[in-house]
Amino acid sequence: MKPFVGFSEENLSVNKLLEIIELLSSLSSYYFLRWTDRVSGIIQEKPTAEDFPMLEGQMFNHDCELRWKYKSQNNYEAFLLSTKGEHPHFAPLGEDWLIEEHNAHIYPTTETRFPKGFQTPNVDVAQRYFRDKKTATVHFVALTTKR
Repeated sequence: MKPFVGFSEENLSVNKLLEIIELLSSLSSYYFLRWTDRVSGIIQEKPTAEDFPMLEGQMFNHDCELRWKYKSQNNYEAFLLSTKGEHPHFAPLGEDWLIEEHNAHIYPTTETRFPKGFQTPNVDVAQRYFRDKKTATVHFVALTTKR
């Protein structure tokens, strides 16, 4: 594994963001989308142009987690946590990262902190910690899937 943490140096149009999602996604990718009035829950369908604008979203699979957030005028900033090394659409953040894998679980549909609730597919999730090699500080936690 080659840990990589990166960010988009320029704001991305919806079309460019969808292109990057397509490049990073796999058959085992999952998505979580957020609007002002609702959330998608964990879904397997890729977002389309009709889903935008949205406040933010994320895509995760065993190799990476991609996060995006609305900036202005239907443009988004993006952030990548990956085990596959550098990616041409992202500038590196930091240099030496270590990865730790930990178990995780999804809240049940009866969880009261989500008053509207949401359904999720049967997905085996884990957490991936990105730890700075020099300071041993965990800076980022990515959602991932187990193989």
